[in-house]
Amino acid sequence: MTATVHILNGPNLNLLGVREPHLYGHTTLAQVQDRCLALSAELGLRCAFRQSNHEGVLVDWVQEARAEGAAVIINPAGLSFRSIPLLDALKMLEQPVIEVHLTNIHRREAPYRDSLTSLASTGVICGLGPLGYELALHAVAQRLRETTT
Repeated sequence: MTATVHILNGPNLNLLGVREPHLYGHTTLAQVQDRCLALSAELGLRCAFRQSNHEGVLVDWVQEARAEGAAVIINPAGLSFRSIPLLDALKMLEQPVIEVHLTNIHRREAPYRDSLTSLASTGVICGLGPLGYELALHAVAQRLRETTT
């Protein structure tokens, strides 16, 4: 059976490449998706890649991942710092959860430093731009191999 990973993206990431390129770079979310789908296939993972500007939709997708027994890579964006419902949903996952941030949140302004959702994460990757997603995929694949051997 092929393992599944859900890559979930929060508010405003649909504008990646356009929104504040001095912070987030010029890579679009579609380009990130293409890279993730290709790497997932190389790693032998099925991948669902999604983005929503709505907290409840992200919570629904996390619950869907739980029901499927899927790992999750999530860039909660601004929801990282305030979303109790998203945190609660992530806490229910049994598979690895890797949180990704394009910027180094620890070097950002105070409201962007403390990720609430990271409390439910297996690991956090921040500050490496779009490469963070690819590193997260490698981490998920490794964690899943460790649990099946």
